[in-house]
Amino acid sequence: MTSNQAQSDLSRGLWAASLKQRADCGPLTQEISVDLAVIGGGFTGCSAAYEAARSGASVALLEAHDIGEGGSGRNVGLVNAGLWLPPDVILTQMGDAPGRHLIDVLGRAPDLVFDLITREGIECEATRAGTLHLAHAASGLKDLQNRHRQGNQFGASLHLLDAAETQRRTGSDAFHGALLNPAAGTVQPLAYCHGLAQAAQRAGAQLFANSPVEALRHEAGQWQLMTPQGIVRAGALLVATNAYAEAAALPERPQYVPVNYCQFATRPMSAEQQARILPAGEGCWDTAQVMSSIRRDAAGRMIVGGMGNSRGLGAALHAGWARHKLRSLYPELGDQPFEHHWSGRIAMTSDHIPKVQVFGPNAYAIFGYSGRGIAPGTVFGTAAAKALLSGDDSHLPLPVVEAYAERFTAAKGAFFEFGATMVHTLNRLPFTAR
Repeated sequence: MTSNQAQSDLSRGLWAASLKQRADCGPLTQEISVDLAVIGGGFTGCSAAYEAARSGASVALLEAHDIGEGGSGRNVGLVNAGLWLPPDVILTQMGDAPGRHLIDVLGRAPDLVFDLITREGIECEATRAGTLHLAHAASGLKDLQNRHRQGNQFGASLHLLDAAETQRRTGSDAFHGALLNPAAGTVQPLAYCHGLAQAAQRAGAQLFANSPVEALRHEAGQWQLMTPQGIVRAGALLVATNAYAEAAALPERPQYVPVNYCQFATRPMSAEQQARILPAGEGCWDTAQVMSSIRRDAAGRMIVGGMGNSRGLGAALHAGWARHKLRSLYPELGDQPFEHHWSGRIAMTSDHIPKVQVFGPNAYAIFGYSGRGIAPGTVFGTAAAKALLSGDDSHLPLPVVEAYAERFTAAKGAFFEFGATMVHTLNRLPFTAR
């Protein structure tokens, strides 16, 4: 392991520490020609490489660092159906027919993820026990009632839980109720990403790590991607960098608001605690405006997540909030040390709907999952490979856009970080994070 890789693993925290099977991807050191080139080794890129190779196409994936280095390896690990938005809002923003199509496709997205995991034998702590959207207050319960009605109206099988059932499932009396989606679940996200990469390699894809794209151009009907030691020529191109677009020399960068999310993991709980705290293994997030999440990993660690950068200027405040949050939900765990902490970036769009932007001739850039990366990323990567190789964009879950602009992205990102820091400051007690 190189020193750079060791530092990268440290920054990703628990998921890198518990990763058991790593895809073996060296740097590109030659000139190759393929049908499809992919920039980015996360959920979207690896899914696209996997689908392209399975279809018989030649494909090369270029990752600037290690597989899963970006948001995919720093994810919470919730395999959720749909988007963060309620269905009615999606229809309002997209129109009836395209909105319904996207809702239907992403409603079935966990099936694609878990079927792929089973088919390829990916070891990623896959647990299909559902997810719980937790009502942090009475207002949150009203929101969940609305989402329950809309979700089931559009074909989901959601269950609205009262406070008592929510307490039984979570082991905490802090919530007013919850919305259970039994079709969803959790994974170890970095392990899932590396498993996707290995599956793509077995299907015939060529994956190259530590191969940043330093120059990119289209000439004579082909894309040319230059890395420090090699060149890829391809008939089609997918840019799948999402919130880490700076990892490639792109002539036109996807535009989104970068939002930080941090997580803190305790040491494994006792067997008695594991029998009471999220005993079935559901992954959870809440209805608060500044959202937080809780889940367990396979070893029984409690993982608390929230908006903010735990390695930035507000690091101590976010860590103090995490200690307070853990203590308020589970007093018996309040003094457990945090053995791991890490942060990742989310690519947020103003309307919270992903974008497939035409990047050039036979080229797409996909970005803007707004915190829903695993299942949508798998769906969009798979669909993009089909669309680019066939020339038929009807394979995509939503219409492509020729251009997309976000204004004041840096300022908005700073505003989100400031807001999370202020909320975490106001909602923490003066405990010292360990």
